[in-house]
Amino acid sequence: MIKIGGIMADDIELNAQKKLKSRVRKFKKVLKDEDEKEKFLDTLGASVEIFLPTKNPEEGDSIILYTTADGKVIDSEYSYIEGEEDPISLPISDKDLELFQEVFKDFKLELE
Repeated sequence: MIKIGGIMADDIELNAQKKLKSRVRKFKKVLKDEDEKEKFLDTLGASVEIFLPTKNPEEGDSIILYTTADGKVIDSEYSYIEGEEDPISLPISDKDLELFQEVFKDFKLELE
């Protein structure tokens, strides 16, 4: 059994299973009540990670965009990883973010 920061991995998995069940109950409640759904959706945010193409299989990089529920980007970062090392994250400047937004302006994500 793996111990992570004083917590057993099995405990973390059990907590994750409980949290998932709680989220499913919440989603069912949201589907039954339009006011509850609107209130819930107003509190959402999202992050989208766009993995960039690379020729080197030992490295990878991506752009991570954090948005409000209506899709407005409120923060962003660039992530780079080599081999088995931990990824490095760098903030993206407003100027660079404008460039990325222009490149990806036609990129759409639809949940069907």
